[in-house]
Amino acid sequence: MTLTGLFFLMESYIQISKINDFCFCPLSVYLHSVYESFNTSLYHDTPQIEGKLNHATIDEGRYSTSKHIMQGTSVYSEKYGLMGKIDTYDAKKKTLVERKTKIKTIRHGYVYQLYAQYFCLREMGYEVEKLYFHSLKDNKRYPVPLPEERDEKRFGAMVESIKNFDIKKYIGHRCHKCGDSIYGFLAW
Repeated sequence: MTLTGLFFLMESYIQISKINDFCFCPLSVYLHSVYESFNTSLYHDTPQIEGKLNHATIDEGRYSTSKHIMQGTSVYSEKYGLMGKIDTYDAKKKTLVERKTKIKTIRHGYVYQLYAQYFCLREMGYEVEKLYFHSLKDNKRYPVPLPEERDEKRFGAMVESIKNFDIKKYIGHRCHKCGDSIYGFLAW
């Protein structure tokens, strides 16, 4: 950090929640930021509303009363420049779980989001031995292998891609992913 007058200038951190958006389509992170100043009722569709409701127990710390279960805890990584929150971490079982409303396919963005949480926890001194996705609608749990060296390199490259994202390269952007999503009205 650099002290400038009365203000501290901090390096900008990547929000872990934006990783899945970036993997979906790099432009969607930008489009999402356009919406952030609006009331969510103007642009959230059923999946976003349902997801927010499903995370309420985590965000409000009502998922578990057990002291060894961390829920909705803020995490960060100086190495990768990441910050965000985890869903649940069981300190006894050394297990990190990312909850999703309904998992049809485990996408790269999901995995990278979980890896981001994993790397943050590790850097903060927590041991993590198991990673899982939990699909709430069908109550299924999906194990995710711990990242190997090649996975960590790919993850690092993806983080660098986010840091180096240039909106100017997306002039005239039209992709079915953005067009068929809540960002469709903003895609150009």
